[in-house]
Amino acid sequence: MWLEKLHLTYFKSYEEKALTFGEHVNCLVGENGSGKTNLLDAIYFLTLTKSAFHNQDALGIKHGFDFFVIDGVFADKARHTQITCSFQRGQRKVFMSDKKNYERLSDHIGLFPLVLIAPDDTDVIREGSEERRRFFDGVLAQATEGYLEDFLQYNKILNNRNGLLKLFAERNYLDEDLLETYNEPLIILSQRIYHHRSRFMERFLPLFHKYYAFLSSGKEKVDVIYESEVSSADFPAEFRRNRSRDLHAQRTGKGVHKDEYIFEIDEVTLKKFGSQGQQKSFLIALKLAQFELLKEEKGKTPILLLDDIFDKLDDRRIHKLIELVDTGFLGQVFITDARPERSQKILENVKADVRFFEIEKVQAS
Repeated sequence: MWLEKLHLTYFKSYEEKALTFGEHVNCLVGENGSGKTNLLDAIYFLTLTKSAFHNQDALGIKHGFDFFVIDGVFADKARHTQITCSFQRGQRKVFMSDKKNYERLSDHIGLFPLVLIAPDDTDVIREGSEERRRFFDGVLAQATEGYLEDFLQYNKILNNRNGLLKLFAERNYLDEDLLETYNEPLIILSQRIYHHRSRFMERFLPLFHKYYAFLSSGKEKVDVIYESEVSSADFPAEFRRNRSRDLHAQRTGKGVHKDEYIFEIDEVTLKKFGSQGQQKSFLIALKLAQFELLKEEKGKTPILLLDDIFDKLDDRRIHKLIELVDTGFLGQVFITDARPERSQKILENVKADVRFFEIEKVQAS
């Protein structure tokens, strides 16, 4: 599977832009601020229905306009599929496949798998547990049938229960029966999501270990430890016993939204004791494991986006990545770089078809 054509209208820095890509390596070169990353974000948007870099769709609209349209054609064997995303201020985002609207955006997730490696990915290591959950939830949403639906439903009920707890506190009363209408579905969904996550980790970890060894020549032992209080057989009772604390805190204190993924290197915390190089290898291994797992689960090769990685990685890690590109295992790859001569030198011996696209900075009118 690969993205053959991309057309943008009023998206971010682009008034209009049309590109036809190659099936293998596509290198987007141009000075900083020229819009290379915006093109990657448009591809991300087309596959995952949202931006990789911000939560508000309106931030995708070019300044001075009221809407944007992203249109792409994906090729998969003999089949071509046109995917169109449009958004207008004050209205709902619209996604279409071959000009037919999706009833739910979640139905699109996972149909065109994609992996992004970007500079801000280090937040997964440096920041708190929420960032790590967000990473794994994103992988699960693409890879695991039914996960996204359960996850969205869980968060909807969780928000409603938290709202109810605040209302009880404000009005100084408690309706046990009403609270129970939220307790039971949250417990059931917590257990279901926990089983999704734990089964996923059984498949993910061997791939992660393999890629870290590939990148680091097996010098250290690394691990990702998934911890969840939902694993306890007593979780339903524990959830209900926490009621008084929930009422006092005005939020739900137990459930899968409290799960943690612990990153370790040689049995100590990666965030505290891992060097910058080790953290980079850890991160790339996470992404490559995501890539292979998606490839196995979806039966199609994901698109890989590499944003500004030549500035962030040392020569050895770049060489390892290019080694994977050269085998053809990675399928269609998009690379951004502000230094064309560097990209040309790094990619000069790659056997796959390599295409360069010079992205020029749009002058403000």
